[in-house]
Amino acid sequence: MPWSERIVVRDGVRLSCRDWGGPGQPIVLLHGLAGHAGEWDATARRLSPWYRVVALDQRGHGTSERHPQDVSRAAYVADVITVADQLDLRRPVLAGQSLGGHTAMLTAAAHPERIHALVLIEAGPGGASPNAPVEIGGWLDSWPTPFTSRETAAQFLGGGPVGDGWAASPEQRDGGWWPRFDRDVMVRSLAENAQRSFWNEWAQVTCPTLVVLAQSSIIPPQEADDMLRRRPATESLSIPRTGHDLHLEQPGTLHTALSDFLGEHA
Repeated sequence: MPWSERIVVRDGVRLSCRDWGGPGQPIVLLHGLAGHAGEWDATARRLSPWYRVVALDQRGHGTSERHPQDVSRAAYVADVITVADQLDLRRPVLAGQSLGGHTAMLTAAAHPERIHALVLIEAGPGGASPNAPVEIGGWLDSWPTPFTSRETAAQFLGGGPVGDGWAASPEQRDGGWWPRFDRDVMVRSLAENAQRSFWNEWAQVTCPTLVVLAQSSIIPPQEADDMLRRRPATESLSIPRTGHDLHLEQPGTLHTALSDFLGEHA
C-alpha cells in the first residue's frame, strides 16, 4: 500500500487520512459529498513523488466518524486546520472537488495566513438552493442498498472510472455492500449551502487560486464568470469531455493542470 493511514481527532471526532508522504509543498485533497479519500488515489500517486500529499476522509465519510453531531461548514473547516496542524502540513495547498472544494474555499477565506494556494474543482460560492437537501436525499434513497457486490455498486453509480472510484469505498457487512456514510448526515451537511451563497467568503480568499471546471459543469456559466470578475487574478480552465467527477474521469489531465499551477506558485 503506497499510503499510510493517519488518524486525527478533533473534539472527539475521528478523522482518517491517507498520507502518501512525499517531499516538498504539502497538498491536502478534499472529496465531495458522499465521497471518500480513495477517489484521489490516481491523482495522489502522480503528485507524491514531488509533493507531500494527504487525502482526508471528511467527517461523516469513508473511515472517519460516521455520525458526527456537528456537520456545519465551520466544523469541516476546523477539521482541515486540525489535520494540517497535527500532520505538520505547513501552509498547504488545498484542492477540493464539489463540497470538498467549498470546504477548501471557506478554509482559505477564514485562515488566509495558513493556506498557500487553492484549487477548486467543480466548486464555487454557489447560491441559495432550498430544494437541494430534498433532492440529494431522494437521490440517496434511490440507491438499491445493500448492493450485492462492489461491481454492482460500480455499475449503478455510472460504471467506468466514476463508478469504480465511488464504489471503492463500500463496506461488506450483513450479507451485502453498504456505502460508508449515513444518508441523513449527508443531507444535513448540505443545509447551509442550501440557505445562502458564499460570495463574501470568495472575496476574502487572498491566495493564488485555480478553478477547474468540467465541460458539462454543474457550475452555472454566470457563476463562473462572476468568480473571475470578482477575483480577476484567478486562473481557470475547462477540461473537455468531462462531467462533475472530472477528477475520476481524467486524473491525468487534472494532474497536468495541477502540476502547471503548482509549478507557478511553489
